Amino acid sequence: MTPLSQALAGALDARPATVVAATADQVAAAEPAPPPSSGDCSRGFFSRLAAAYREDAQPADPNAPAPERRAMDAPLDAPPFPNGEWQLGGVPAPIGVPVAYGQYPVQKALACTKLGGWMKRHRIEVNGWINPSANASSSSFTNYPLSYATRPDRVEFDQLVLNVTRAEDTVQTDHVDWGFNISTLYGYDYHYTVTKGVFSNQLLNHPNSNGPLPGKVYGIDPMLFYYDLYIPTVAEGMVVRIGRYLSLPDIEAQFSPQNYLLTHSILYTVDPYTQTGIMTTTRLSRQWTLQIGVNASNDTAPWNRSARPALQACVRWVSADNNDMLYPCINNWNTSDYNYNNVQMYVMTWGHRFSRKVHMQTEGYYMYGRNVPGFGPGGEPGVVASSPYPGKAAEYGVVNYLNFELSSSSMLTFRNEFYNDQKGQRTGYATHYSSHTLGMTHWVSPDLEIRPELRYERSYDVDAYDGGKKNYQAVALVDAILHF
Repeated sequence: MTPLSQALAGALDARPATVVAATADQVAAAEPAPPPSSGDCSRGFFSRLAAAYREDAQPADPNAPAPERRAMDAPLDAPPFPNGEWQLGGVPAPIGVPVAYGQYPVQKALACTKLGGWMKRHRIEVNGWINPSANASSSSFTNYPLSYATRPDRVEFDQLVLNVTRAEDTVQTDHVDWGFNISTLYGYDYHYTVTKGVFSNQLLNHPNSNGPLPGKVYGIDPMLFYYDLYIPTVAEGMVVRIGRYLSLPDIEAQFSPQNYLLTHSILYTVDPYTQTGIMTTTRLSRQWTLQIGVNASNDTAPWNRSARPALQACVRWVSADNNDMLYPCINNWNTSDYNYNNVQMYVMTWGHRFSRKVHMQTEGYYMYGRNVPGFGPGGEPGVVASSPYPGKAAEYGVVNYLNFELSSSSMLTFRNEFYNDQKGQRTGYATHYSSHTLGMTHWVSPDLEIRPELRYERSYDVDAYDGGKKNYQAVALVDAILHF
């Protein structure tokens, strides 16, 4: 047997090299080639972009080190919640909280280019999202004061947003840092976000589109343009913001990904959206933050003749156990009469965490305008703005969000609100309202979220829905947000 085995072994060793090579090629071909990575600079931009989306869809590394922070631990999980921090406007994140860089696909795909390399060195990032929606409504002409899905029974292109931004590093305390943001919105939602004096002609001076809202059906709004300066030596850090920024106190926000639900509360629909001016945010301690600023009043550019100098002042307190947050704000105060959207506004927000997976946020406000034309004495009963004299017009309301984390990729939200538009100056109808909304957010991946929603609302004193034809409204909606 020994001579026979030796002979067989010799015969195998004597096989032609081409046969050995062919066998190796067959083995290699049987193993699937690894997919290209977003960092493979030998491939084109769109190939790297597709790879970035594919990589984001993979499970996150549970052992990845947490970034350094100089603030209390994040109280909430994000995702599935839209933000892991307690609410604070006027800054990219609460002072001492790191802001992630390069987490979205376009920036990853740009990394191999000279532009991408320059942006990375300077911590400048480009990202954004696309947000279409669809709704089915009991109303036929308008869903207002539901926003932003105002047109009933249709698919709507709500938002295409492009952000170019640099976030200041407020974790470090050894040097001054700076940041900026330029965010441009295109879509139907511009009807609500436009500020007077900045591309506002497309809304305010354009013929009616034969729809429920004036202006062009789709428009563009340079939503944000501001510069931040971070000064670490003032108290425990101060950020000075100059430009156009989002109104500070609301639970809700203009940008779709920053919200618990697809639609907005009535409170939010009719309150101020942005201000243009100077805002300071100062961290007094880990629990206390103070904000003071001046602006041109709500939704009005300083160079527009409707501008009225106004004061903003807010303070935020977070409990030592991180379970409660209070955020009272004077969101707009001056001594001027009503002009465009110059309302006086006082707001309080309370956040409470029952556990890391269950929390709620409650917001209430009182708002009014002085000497609003048509709202004085002597008007026709039931007819809004029918007085020959100006007068005070006020409104108040409260909204509660109750939020549940179902999994690391899904959340459920119940929203209930009560609103009283005392003279109808904000909604067009002098009535009490209530609305009740149930919605879910499911993250298909870190770049794609789907949000189905059911909403029922009612007006109690007059018919305020479907253009004054009904006293109630029921709507089913769904939208998608694709980040890039």
